[in-house]
Amino acid sequence: MTLNVALDVTYETPVVEWGGSNRVGAVRRRAGGKGVNVARVAAALGREVVATGLIGGDTGELIRADLDAAGLRHSFHGVRAESRRTVTVVEEHGAATVFNEGGPEVAAGEWAGFLAHFRSLLPATSVVVLSGSMPPGVPPDAYAVLAEASDMPVILDADGAALGLGVAGRPTLVKPNAEELARATGEPSPVEGALALRAQGAGAVLVSLGHEGMLAITPDGNWRAVPPGLETGNPTGAGDAAVAAVASGLADRASWPELLRHAVALSAAAVRAPVAGDFDGPAYARLLSEIVVHPL
Repeated sequence: MTLNVALDVTYETPVVEWGGSNRVGAVRRRAGGKGVNVARVAAALGREVVATGLIGGDTGELIRADLDAAGLRHSFHGVRAESRRTVTVVEEHGAATVFNEGGPEVAAGEWAGFLAHFRSLLPATSVVVLSGSMPPGVPPDAYAVLAEASDMPVILDADGAALGLGVAGRPTLVKPNAEELARATGEPSPVEGALALRAQGAGAVLVSLGHEGMLAITPDGNWRAVPPGLETGNPTGAGDAAVAAVASGLADRASWPELLRHAVALSAAAVRAPVAGDFDGPAYARLLSEIVVHPL
């Protein structure tokens, strides 16, 4: 689920000259937002998915058309205001700069309509993924409400108040990166921060540490996995790929160490892809055999 779905625009350029003129080497436009990226990766893994959330305006129609062209099943709830766009500038050396619009203003009645729509999708669902920012007008505890409405595994990937309030809904797993975790808990240590989120309601916590891998703090034990080397490319979709791996693992009732291994491998393989929502398949297969998961 992507409450704040977007049309993602990616520019590739050798280097950004801030305050000057920049020539763009390649431009890509596609439907995006964190949950849509998760759905793309999960579908590429062979999973049956449906992308949902709030959508509106001419930008919303472009998003629907792109998803149709990609063959990605979707069932969004319409709002009157215009869906947002994002711009990501990727430099030749791998640095990525993202510009995010705020999103459409959502009326109270539109939010109530979406809740009913969301509940109608649950009977055919085995795993729910709640990802990304919330547009204006959506209640700040929306993720807690949605998690509580779901009687199957729920993954929450959010930041700020959306994460802090969302854990009250007792999601099965939350997936912050180290910076998001520190902001949500005030704990500088990723392990202590993860334990704090578990105390607030999260069942398990998967912490992304960038090129240093990931931590899994769970009811059954704690583990860490590190990729064998630094992958260069566009890192903007790496976390979404990790969430797709986690969702797939939860659907298969995989063990936490196995789930963590797939999350790290798929995240690293996504860095090698030019746009968020894609991954390098051969790199994923290679990394799976190279990653070692260590208990903490």
